[in-house]
Amino acid sequence: MRFHTYLESPLGDLLLTGDGTHLTGLYMPPQKHAPEPGAGWVRNDAVFTEAIRQLRAYFAGELAVFDLPLNADGSEFQRRVWRGLQDIPFGETWSYAQLARHIGQPGASRAVGLANGRNPISIIIPCHRVIGANGSLTGYGGGLDRKRWLLAHERSRAPHDNVNIYEDREVDMMH
Repeated sequence: MRFHTYLESPLGDLLLTGDGTHLTGLYMPPQKHAPEPGAGWVRNDAVFTEAIRQLRAYFAGELAVFDLPLNADGSEFQRRVWRGLQDIPFGETWSYAQLARHIGQPGASRAVGLANGRNPISIIIPCHRVIGANGSLTGYGGGLDRKRWLLAHERSRAPHDNVNIYEDREVDMMH
């Protein structure tokens, strides 16, 4: 069964999708590649209680590390890129080339960019932290205004001693 709910946020309404156990999507309508809940979808706010709690804490500046069961549907390469995104420290940005090197694919900046653009769980898998090699914001499925907001939000709350506040953990993107 496919579940969904909406969360009001400083970025507008967010669409959360899930399978009852895992968060499978976080979209900013009218985001490209966002699903349209319809037949076969059930609105169930209770399924997303913990995700909503953590997102509200993130927007309040009280949370930098999400701890949720995720199931991002994509190719093995896409899932590798999405795991790599979770290594970008809160409040920092990497270029597509840096991310490509990080995942062991130094010549794959363009493919990394395409995979980044297909990330189904925005904010939590922080695709907004990837910028162009020249420091430009480049595209963002939720829109550049939202990307700007997310980066400014994180920079204003990030530690200033370059400490990585992410916990070392493996995230199983399959289940």
